[in-house]
Amino acid sequence: MIQLLFLVLVAEASVVAVLLFKTPLRKLAVLGIDRLKRGRRAPVAVKTVAGVVLALLASTLYSMAEISCRATDPDSGGGLTPTDQVLFSRHLLEASLMGYSLFLVLVIDRLHQYIRDLRAFKKNLEAVSKHNKMLEEAKHGISEETKKYQEDIATLNKEMKKLKLQVQEKTEEFHVAEDKALAIQKQSEGLLIEYDRLLEDNQHLRIQLQSIDLKLSSSS
Repeated sequence: MIQLLFLVLVAEASVVAVLLFKTPLRKLAVLGIDRLKRGRRAPVAVKTVAGVVLALLASTLYSMAEISCRATDPDSGGGLTPTDQVLFSRHLLEASLMGYSLFLVLVIDRLHQYIRDLRAFKKNLEAVSKHNKMLEEAKHGISEETKKYQEDIATLNKEMKKLKLQVQEKTEEFHVAEDKALAIQKQSEGLLIEYDRLLEDNQHLRIQLQSIDLKLSSSS
């Protein structure tokens, strides 16, 4: 019994050491414990073994209590016999080994759970980091696109200013041309009036010449 408990204790201590240090064996140990927990019969077997060990531990503690009671009993001479001392030492060793064994089982379970939680946390952290990186890239892309739009808007504003200047110049040229056209129109109107006056003068001169010719012809 004691040799078996020593072997179990050494095996559990080895598993704890493997789980504590990051080595290739830790991955295998975690996979083995995962399969052990996820199996249908394995959890029942583990609980059964733990129950048996607890029952043996309780029985051993009860035996130790009986031996202690015999030691304090005045009818038995008030001391332990060599046989009781050997039995008490054996029961104490067995109880210690079983207690350590159960404690190491609990430590293995907690270490396994912590490793799984740590892996899940790392995966979540990687996912969050990737998501943040994607957001940063998208933000950077949006900022570059916004910068490009701003440059396009600045270019369009410059072109609009140039067009406004051109429109203003064309408007001024149009006003100048309009003023020239009005001046030419007024000048042409003046020329037409002068032409009409000259026609009237010419008509008067012709009438006068005709009257002179008539007078000359009648006098002759």
